[in-house]
Amino acid sequence: MKQILLMSLLAISTTLFAQKPIIFKLWPNGAPNSNDITTPEQESEKNRISNVSEPTLTVYPATKPNGLAIIACPGGGYARLAMDHEGHDMSEWFNAQGITYAVLKYRMPNGHHDVPLSDAQQAIRLIRKHANEWQIQKTGIMGASAGGHLASTAATHYTIETRPDFQILFYPVISMNLANCHKGSRDNLLGNNPSEELVNLYSNELQVTVDTPPAFIMHSSNDSTVPVSNSVNYYLMLVKNNVSASLHTYPIGGHGWGFLDSFIYKRQWTGELEKWLKELGE
Repeated sequence: MKQILLMSLLAISTTLFAQKPIIFKLWPNGAPNSNDITTPEQESEKNRISNVSEPTLTVYPATKPNGLAIIACPGGGYARLAMDHEGHDMSEWFNAQGITYAVLKYRMPNGHHDVPLSDAQQAIRLIRKHANEWQIQKTGIMGASAGGHLASTAATHYTIETRPDFQILFYPVISMNLANCHKGSRDNLLGNNPSEELVNLYSNELQVTVDTPPAFIMHSSNDSTVPVSNSVNYYLMLVKNNVSASLHTYPIGGHGWGFLDSFIYKRQWTGELEKWLKELGE
Protein backbone atom coordinates (compact mmCIF):
# COMPACT_ATOMS: atom_id res chain seq x y z
CA MET A 1 0.00 0.00 0.00
CA LYS A 2 2.83 2.36 0.92
CA GLN A 3 4.61 1.68 -2.38
CA ILE A 4 1.39 2.31 -4.34
CA LEU A 5 0.94 5.64 -2.54
CA LEU A 6 4.52 6.69 -3.28
CA MET A 7 4.13 5.78 -6.95
CA SER A 8 0.88 7.76 -7.10
CA LEU A 9 2.58 10.81 -5.63
CA LEU A 10 5.40 10.40 -8.14
CA ALA A 11 2.88 10.32 -11.00
CA ILE A 12 1.11 13.45 -9.73
CA SER A 13 4.33 15.42 -9.26
CA THR A 14 5.80 14.48 -12.62
CA THR A 15 2.58 15.41 -14.45
CA LEU A 16 3.23 19.02 -13.42
CA PHE A 17 6.35 18.98 -15.57
CA ALA A 18 4.75 17.43 -18.67
CA GLN A 19 5.49 19.14 -21.97
CA LYS A 20 3.87 18.76 -25.33
CA PRO A 21 6.24 16.58 -27.35
CA ILE A 22 7.91 17.67 -30.58
CA ILE A 23 8.24 15.00 -33.29
CA PHE A 24 11.11 15.25 -35.74
CA LYS A 25 11.72 13.20 -38.86
CA LEU A 26 15.22 11.88 -38.40
CA TRP A 27 16.14 12.00 -42.09
CA PRO A 28 13.79 14.53 -43.76
CA ASN A 29 15.88 14.47 -46.94
CA GLY A 30 16.33 10.71 -46.95
CA ALA A 31 18.58 8.39 -44.95
CA PRO A 32 22.12 7.60 -46.16
CA ASN A 33 21.42 3.86 -45.95
CA SER A 34 18.51 1.44 -46.20
CA ASN A 35 17.22 -1.58 -44.30
CA ASP A 36 15.39 -2.81 -47.42
CA ILE A 37 12.07 -3.03 -45.57
CA THR A 38 9.28 -2.24 -48.03
CA THR A 39 6.22 -3.44 -46.08
CA PRO A 40 4.26 -0.87 -44.03
CA GLU A 41 5.04 -0.19 -40.39
CA GLN A 42 2.94 -2.42 -38.13
CA GLU A 43 1.60 -2.20 -34.58
CA SER A 44 0.68 -5.81 -33.79
CA GLU A 45 -0.21 -4.79 -30.23
CA LYS A 46 -0.42 -1.39 -28.58
CA ASN A 47 2.91 0.47 -28.66
CA ARG A 48 4.77 -2.53 -30.15
CA ILE A 49 5.98 -1.29 -33.52
CA SER A 50 7.67 -3.42 -36.15
CA ASN A 51 8.84 -2.91 -39.75
CA VAL A 52 10.17 0.52 -38.84
CA SER A 53 11.67 2.17 -41.91
CA GLU A 54 10.82 5.84 -41.22
CA PRO A 55 12.64 6.85 -38.03
CA THR A 56 11.53 9.72 -35.81
CA LEU A 57 12.69 11.43 -32.63
CA THR A 58 10.02 12.55 -30.17
CA VAL A 59 11.41 15.24 -27.86
CA TYR A 60 9.98 16.30 -24.49
CA PRO A 61 11.80 19.56 -23.59
CA ALA A 62 12.20 20.20 -19.87
CA THR A 63 10.37 23.23 -18.47
CA LYS A 64 13.14 23.89 -15.96
CA PRO A 65 16.23 22.48 -17.72
CA ASN A 66 19.22 21.32 -15.71
CA GLY A 67 21.50 20.98 -18.74
CA LEU A 68 20.99 17.26 -19.40
CA ALA A 69 19.29 15.49 -22.30
CA ILE A 70 18.61 11.76 -22.70
CA ILE A 71 17.81 9.88 -25.90
CA ALA A 72 15.96 6.61 -25.22
CA CYS A 73 16.24 3.56 -27.49
CA PRO A 74 13.39 1.11 -26.72
CA GLY A 75 14.06 -2.61 -26.93
CA GLY A 76 12.46 -5.37 -28.95
CA GLY A 77 15.16 -7.69 -30.23
CA TYR A 78 15.93 -5.47 -33.23
CA ALA A 79 12.59 -6.70 -34.63
CA ARG A 80 10.12 -4.35 -32.95
CA LEU A 81 10.08 -1.47 -30.46
CA ALA A 82 8.45 -1.39 -27.01
CA MET A 83 7.63 2.30 -27.20
CA ASP A 84 5.77 2.72 -23.91
CA HIS A 85 7.46 1.35 -20.75
CA GLU A 86 10.92 1.51 -22.36
CA GLY A 87 10.24 4.84 -24.03
CA HIS A 88 7.49 7.43 -23.68
CA ASP A 89 6.33 6.42 -20.19
CA MET A 90 9.51 7.87 -18.65
CA SER A 91 9.13 11.35 -20.15
CA GLU A 92 7.39 13.00 -17.21
CA TRP A 93 9.75 11.48 -14.66
CA PHE A 94 12.83 12.75 -16.48
CA ASN A 95 11.23 16.14 -17.20
CA ALA A 96 10.52 16.51 -13.47
CA GLN A 97 14.29 16.32 -12.91
CA GLY A 98 14.89 19.09 -15.43
CA ILE A 99 16.05 16.66 -18.11
CA THR A 100 15.05 17.04 -21.75
CA TYR A 101 13.96 13.57 -22.83
CA ALA A 102 13.67 12.10 -26.32
CA VAL A 103 12.41 8.75 -27.61
CA LEU A 104 14.02 7.36 -30.74
CA LYS A 105 11.91 5.28 -33.10
CA TYR A 106 14.85 3.77 -34.93
CA ARG A 107 14.81 1.62 -38.04
CA MET A 108 14.95 -2.14 -37.75
CA PRO A 109 18.23 -3.46 -39.15
CA ASN A 110 16.83 -6.40 -41.13
CA GLY A 111 20.43 -7.63 -41.31
CA HIS A 112 21.83 -4.19 -42.17
CA HIS A 113 23.97 -3.67 -39.08
CA ASP A 114 24.83 -0.03 -39.79
CA VAL A 115 21.23 1.22 -39.90
CA PRO A 116 20.26 1.49 -36.18
CA LEU A 117 23.59 3.10 -35.25
CA SER A 118 23.24 5.72 -37.98
CA ASP A 119 19.81 6.61 -36.56
CA ALA A 120 21.15 6.88 -33.00
CA GLN A 121 24.01 9.09 -34.15
CA GLN A 122 21.64 11.29 -36.13
CA ALA A 123 19.45 11.67 -33.03
CA ILE A 124 22.48 12.88 -31.06
CA ARG A 125 23.26 15.41 -33.82
CA LEU A 126 19.66 16.63 -33.78
CA ILE A 127 19.58 17.14 -30.01
CA ARG A 128 22.88 19.03 -30.12
CA LYS A 129 21.59 21.19 -32.97
CA HIS A 130 18.92 22.44 -30.53
CA ALA A 131 21.23 22.58 -27.50
CA ASN A 132 21.00 26.35 -27.07
CA GLU A 133 17.22 26.36 -27.51
CA TRP A 134 16.71 23.64 -24.88
CA GLN A 135 19.64 24.70 -22.66
CA ILE A 136 21.53 21.41 -22.97
CA GLN A 137 25.16 20.93 -21.96
CA LYS A 138 25.33 17.10 -21.91
CA THR A 139 23.52 14.58 -24.10
CA GLY A 140 23.29 10.94 -23.07
CA ILE A 141 22.08 7.77 -24.76
CA MET A 142 19.82 5.25 -23.00
CA GLY A 143 18.49 1.89 -24.06
CA ALA A 144 16.74 -1.28 -22.92
CA SER A 145 17.54 -4.83 -24.06
CA ALA A 146 18.36 -4.61 -27.81
CA GLY A 147 17.95 -0.86 -27.39
CA GLY A 148 20.65 -1.20 -24.74
CA HIS A 149 22.85 -2.79 -27.37
CA LEU A 150 22.18 0.17 -29.64
CA ALA A 151 22.93 2.62 -26.82
CA SER A 152 26.17 0.83 -25.93
CA THR A 153 27.07 0.72 -29.61
CA ALA A 154 26.59 4.48 -29.83
CA ALA A 155 28.80 4.77 -26.72
CA THR A 156 31.61 2.67 -28.22
CA HIS A 157 31.37 3.34 -32.00
CA TYR A 158 31.30 7.11 -32.31
CA THR A 159 32.74 10.02 -34.21
CA ILE A 160 33.90 13.27 -32.62
CA GLU A 161 30.48 14.85 -33.18
CA THR A 162 28.39 11.85 -32.11
CA ARG A 163 30.07 10.72 -28.87
CA PRO A 164 27.40 10.67 -26.14
CA ASP A 165 28.33 12.27 -22.83
CA PHE A 166 26.95 9.34 -20.81
CA GLN A 167 25.07 6.05 -21.21
CA ILE A 168 22.20 4.41 -19.30
CA LEU A 169 21.54 0.73 -19.94
CA PHE A 170 18.54 -1.38 -18.88
CA TYR A 171 19.26 -5.15 -19.02
CA PRO A 172 21.29 -4.57 -22.21
CA VAL A 173 22.33 -6.94 -24.93
CA ILE A 174 26.08 -6.28 -25.08
CA SER A 175 27.74 -9.30 -26.65
CA MET A 176 27.12 -10.85 -30.06
CA ASN A 177 29.03 -14.00 -29.10
CA LEU A 178 26.71 -17.03 -29.23
CA ALA A 179 27.84 -18.13 -25.78
CA ASN A 180 26.50 -14.96 -24.18
CA CYS A 181 24.15 -13.16 -26.54
CA HIS A 182 20.44 -12.82 -27.23
CA LYS A 183 20.32 -14.80 -30.48
CA GLY A 184 17.27 -13.01 -31.87
CA SER A 185 18.96 -9.64 -31.58
CA ARG A 186 22.13 -11.03 -33.12
CA ASP A 187 20.31 -12.60 -36.09
CA ASN A 188 18.27 -9.47 -36.80
CA LEU A 189 21.28 -7.17 -36.57
CA LEU A 190 24.05 -9.24 -38.17
CA GLY A 191 22.22 -11.90 -40.19
CA ASN A 192 22.29 -15.66 -39.71
CA ASN A 193 25.95 -16.25 -40.57
CA PRO A 194 27.99 -13.19 -39.62
CA SER A 195 31.76 -13.16 -39.85
CA GLU A 196 33.86 -13.40 -36.71
CA GLU A 197 35.06 -9.87 -37.42
CA LEU A 198 31.49 -8.52 -37.44
CA VAL A 199 30.59 -10.45 -34.28
CA ASN A 200 33.57 -8.95 -32.46
CA LEU A 201 32.86 -5.47 -33.80
CA TYR A 202 29.37 -5.49 -32.28
CA SER A 203 30.37 -7.25 -29.06
CA ASN A 204 30.61 -3.94 -27.28
CA GLU A 205 32.51 -5.20 -24.24
CA LEU A 206 35.41 -5.61 -26.68
CA GLN A 207 35.10 -2.02 -27.92
CA VAL A 208 35.50 -0.21 -24.59
CA THR A 209 38.36 2.30 -24.38
CA VAL A 210 39.47 4.95 -21.91
CA ASP A 211 37.31 7.42 -23.88
CA THR A 212 34.06 5.46 -23.49
CA PRO A 213 31.49 7.67 -21.72
CA PRO A 214 30.37 7.05 -18.10
CA ALA A 215 27.75 4.34 -17.64
CA PHE A 216 24.82 3.48 -15.37
CA ILE A 217 23.81 -0.17 -15.85
CA MET A 218 20.83 -2.17 -14.50
CA HIS A 219 20.03 -5.88 -14.78
CA SER A 220 18.18 -8.68 -12.99
CA SER A 221 20.25 -11.70 -11.99
CA ASN A 222 17.47 -14.08 -13.03
CA ASP A 223 17.08 -12.59 -16.52
CA SER A 224 16.57 -15.66 -18.75
CA THR A 225 16.31 -13.61 -21.97
CA VAL A 226 19.53 -11.60 -21.83
CA PRO A 227 22.09 -13.09 -19.41
CA VAL A 228 23.23 -10.71 -16.67
CA SER A 229 26.80 -11.52 -17.72
CA ASN A 230 26.29 -9.04 -20.58
CA SER A 231 26.11 -6.19 -18.07
CA VAL A 232 28.74 -7.63 -15.73
CA ASN A 233 31.34 -8.14 -18.47
CA TYR A 234 30.70 -4.69 -19.90
CA TYR A 235 31.03 -3.14 -16.45
CA LEU A 236 34.33 -4.96 -15.83
CA MET A 237 35.75 -3.67 -19.11
CA LEU A 238 34.67 -0.13 -18.23
CA VAL A 239 36.40 -0.41 -14.87
CA LYS A 240 39.50 -1.92 -16.52
CA ASN A 241 39.68 1.16 -18.75
CA ASN A 242 39.14 3.58 -15.85
CA VAL A 243 35.71 4.62 -17.11
CA SER A 244 33.28 5.76 -14.42
CA ALA A 245 30.61 3.06 -14.14
CA SER A 246 27.76 2.13 -11.82
CA LEU A 247 26.31 -1.41 -11.96
CA HIS A 248 23.04 -2.33 -10.23
CA THR A 249 21.88 -5.96 -10.22
CA TYR A 250 18.65 -7.16 -8.64
CA PRO A 251 18.01 -10.76 -7.54
CA ILE A 252 14.67 -11.09 -9.34
CA GLY A 253 12.66 -9.24 -11.94
CA GLY A 254 13.42 -11.13 -15.11
CA HIS A 255 13.56 -9.16 -18.33
CA GLY A 256 11.79 -6.17 -19.82
CA TRP A 257 10.60 -4.28 -16.73
CA GLY A 258 11.54 -0.78 -17.88
CA PHE A 259 9.39 1.79 -16.09
CA LEU A 260 6.71 -0.71 -15.02
CA ASP A 261 5.40 -0.33 -11.47
CA SER A 262 5.22 -4.13 -11.22
CA PHE A 263 9.01 -4.34 -10.95
CA ILE A 264 9.53 -4.52 -7.19
CA TYR A 265 12.87 -2.72 -7.31
CA LYS A 266 11.52 0.32 -9.18
CA ARG A 267 12.02 2.61 -6.19
CA GLN A 268 15.62 1.44 -5.91
CA TRP A 269 16.65 1.98 -9.52
CA THR A 270 14.80 5.27 -9.93
CA GLY A 271 16.37 6.59 -6.74
CA GLU A 272 19.88 5.50 -7.68
CA LEU A 273 19.61 6.80 -11.24
CA GLU A 274 18.23 10.13 -10.05
CA LYS A 275 21.22 10.56 -7.72
CA TRP A 276 23.66 9.55 -10.46
CA LEU A 277 22.17 12.01 -12.93
CA LYS A 278 22.20 14.80 -10.36
CA GLU A 279 25.91 14.26 -9.75
CA LEU A 280 26.51 14.09 -13.50
CA GLY A 281 24.86 17.45 -14.02
CA GLU A 282 26.83 19.22 -11.31
